[in-house]
Amino acid sequence: MFKLLKAVLKLNWLLTLALMGVFAVLFSLVSLNIAVMLSANFKLIATHGAMALLDGALLQLFELVGYGYIAVVCYVLFKACESVLVGRIFA
Repeated sequence: MFKLLKAVLKLNWLLTLALMGVFAVLFSLVSLNIAVMLSANFKLIATHGAMALLDGALLQLFELVGYGYIAVVCYVLFKACESVLVGRIFA
């Protein structure tokens, strides 16, 4: 998988730049969604306590943690694109 990623990123600098933009947008959208949903989730739990946890707030909290990992993957892919582009400039 890493070989495929490396091959795609080194294929064309314009493609790498486009992918970098896509990953930046995805990272920002997922991060914003996490912030809003996490705030609402904690507010729900603080207001309704254990009843909210039993009704699905705990499951939603685990899903938000999963979205956090998706955001990290998008950030790492963004940084990989950046590294390839900077390497091309200074090579």
